[in-house]
Amino acid sequence: MTQESPTIEVEVVAIDGATPPAQVAPPAVPRQAWQEMRSRVLPLGGRWWPLWVVLAAVALVFLLTVGLVVGLLYLILRVIRGILRAVIR
Repeated sequence: MTQESPTIEVEVVAIDGATPPAQVAPPAVPRQAWQEMRSRVLPLGGRWWPLWVVLAAVALVFLLTVGLVVGLLYLILRVIRGILRAVIR
């Protein structure tokens, strides 16, 4: 069995008393806010489709529940209005 020597990583601070030249970044071109956000927001990969299915199911149930409540309120108001019209006549 051979034993491999460990790898040592170091950062060069100075060679022969002189520091290495600093890497200068190119001047930044002014960008719009939406252009900066494009580099920060990562698109979700294909592995996230189960999450979207679950979220869509939750949204559908929520919308159906809201629709049912609105429909019941409308029905109750119609019944009360009909009773009041019958009493007033």
